[in-house]
Amino acid sequence: MMEKSRRSFLKVAGIAAVGIGAAPAINFAASDSHGSAQVAKAKNEEALHAHRWGMVIDTNKINEEVAEAVRHACHKAHNVPDFNHEVDEEKFPNTRPVNHKQEIKWIWEEHFQYAFPDKEDEFLAEKFQHLPFLVTCNHCKQAPCVQACPTQATFKREDGIVLMDYHRCIGCRFCMAACPYGSRSFNFRDPRPFIEETAAAFPTRTKGVVEKCNLCAERLALGQQPHCVEASEGAIVVGDLEDPESEVRALLNEHYSIRRKQSLGTEPSVYYIV
Repeated sequence: MMEKSRRSFLKVAGIAAVGIGAAPAINFAASDSHGSAQVAKAKNEEALHAHRWGMVIDTNKINEEVAEAVRHACHKAHNVPDFNHEVDEEKFPNTRPVNHKQEIKWIWEEHFQYAFPDKEDEFLAEKFQHLPFLVTCNHCKQAPCVQACPTQATFKREDGIVLMDYHRCIGCRFCMAACPYGSRSFNFRDPRPFIEETAAAFPTRTKGVVEKCNLCAERLALGQQPHCVEASEGAIVVGDLEDPESEVRALLNEHYSIRRKQSLGTEPSVYYIV
């Protein structure tokens, strides 16, 4: 009976996705603890705009302390659960230990050979072997995750930001299979018990949905820089890749940069100065 109900739900969800059209009407939506929708629309006069948002990470300015500060700022502001956090048993009784392989991550550190497997070399400069490379969603111009999602829970805005509508996510994880960067995480269980201090400005998620970096779309809509930019001490810059006068374009003109798995044709919007 349960299997039949699930098939019926998937069928209805598929029909709804086709009927709604090519892109959701909202710019950003997510479920809060009460299941309601929180929507941020970029109509604020102070909102930051771009034809195509992109990110430049200067690896020469990244060390372990900066990388940890960036990760902490992002995860704390977006209510990303920490499975090492001790659960409040009075508030969340009967919460069993978590398999740490089910880690949720929006931005994290990676070794060069894993971040750039197609650029690994036998005589790679020693500094690259020890640098912490920050990796996240690449907000690809040709995003395979968007093409794979059957319900349009994953969608790309006109300004290039790839977002998640958690209400539409049915937990099929097709987007995770399609993403070649491992930038998506699945909530195998309720993440809320593992949030040390819930940030009221951003909704929490529920069991059974996928999540990832949203390039702080909610902050851009308010005219504010992403949390990772503010915490990076100048190592991360976000701006308009299609504006020749933007800071990101100036950096790319002045420095040699690389992107992750360029040969796949996804056109990542995150560049690394090396």
